[in-house]
Amino acid sequence: MPKASEHWERIEAAIAGESVDHPPVSLWRHFPEEDQDAATLARVTLAWQRRFAFDFVKLMPPGDYPVIAWGGASEYRGSPSGTRTVTRYPVEQPADWPTIRPLPVDLGPFRTVNEAARLVARELGGAVPVLQTVFSPLTVAYKLSAGRVLHDLVEHPALVEEALAAITETMRALVHAALAAGADGLFFATQCATADLTDPATYARWGRPGDLAVLEAAAGAPFLLLHIHGPAPHFDLLADYPVHVLNWHDRRAGPSLAEGEQRSGRCVAGGLDETTIATLAPKAVAAQARDAIAQLKGRHLMVTPGCVIPIATPDANVAAAVAAVRSNGERSQRS
Repeated sequence: MPKASEHWERIEAAIAGESVDHPPVSLWRHFPEEDQDAATLARVTLAWQRRFAFDFVKLMPPGDYPVIAWGGASEYRGSPSGTRTVTRYPVEQPADWPTIRPLPVDLGPFRTVNEAARLVARELGGAVPVLQTVFSPLTVAYKLSAGRVLHDLVEHPALVEEALAAITETMRALVHAALAAGADGLFFATQCATADLTDPATYARWGRPGDLAVLEAAAGAPFLLLHIHGPAPHFDLLADYPVHVLNWHDRRAGPSLAEGEQRSGRCVAGGLDETTIATLAPKAVAAQARDAIAQLKGRHLMVTPGCVIPIATPDANVAAAVAAVRSNGERSQRS
C-alpha cells in the first residue's frame, strides 16, 4: 500500500475527482548523457525531483531501451528532446521478425531500467509515487523496425503477430519486475494510436489487445497513467483502458483537457505545451498551468506536459509551472 504523504493524497484525490489543496504537478525530461547506467539515472532523477518536489516521478529511461534489448544499437546525437538515434534496427526486413522472441527481463537494458526504479523508489521511501515507463507492444514493434511494422502487418501479418506475442509476453514480465522493484505504477505509452500512423480499425486489431494484456499485468497498481502519443490520437478507442489517468498532447492535438475528461470520465493530465515550454517566458508557462486548472476547476486533473519537455528547458520555466499550480490550485477550486 502507498505510504501516507501529501503527494499521495493529491494523486488519490485527483484520480477520484475530489477536492485537494492543488492538483498534482509533475514534469519530465530525458537525461541522455546519464541514462545508460542505473545508478547514474537514479541519481539525476532524484536530483530533478529534489529540485522541484513534484507530486510524482516519471522515470525516464532511454526511449530506445527495448530496441537495445532486442539487439539494436543507438547513440545520442544532440536531439533537443534528449532522445537517442537508432543506428541499427533489429528488424530491417520481413525475414527478421521471427528473431523477435521473448526475452528475460533480468538482463541488459530491462534490468537497468528496473534497477533505476528500485534505487529511486528506495530513496523516496514511498512518499512520492514512482512510475516506470513502459511502451505498448505495437509501439515496441514500431521502434524495433523503424516503423516498417505498419507495412508488414498488412503484407506479412503472421510474422508480425508472432513477434507481437513475444513482445507482449516480455513487456508483461517487465511490468511484474518493475512493480516488484518498487515502482508504484506505470507510465504506459502508445505511439501508434494516432491517425497519422493507423486508422481506428487497424489499432483495434493490432494495438489494443497487446495494450490490454500488458495493463492486465499491472492490475491492482495504485497509479496507472496512459500516454497517447501523436498529433491525431484515437482518444475514444483508448479512453476505456483500465488506467487511472489519461495524458496526450492536449495543447497541440486535442481534445482539450476539459473535453477529454468529459469524454472519458477519467482524471486527465496535461496543460503544459511541451513544444514551447523551453522558449516561453516563465509567466507564459505559468499562464498555461493556471488555464489547465481553470478548465476543470482543479479537479480530476494533474498538471503535466503533453509529452517529454526539451532538455534545454530553463529551470525557471519548470519552477514557474510548479509555483503557478501550488499558488493557484486552491483558489481555483473555490471559484
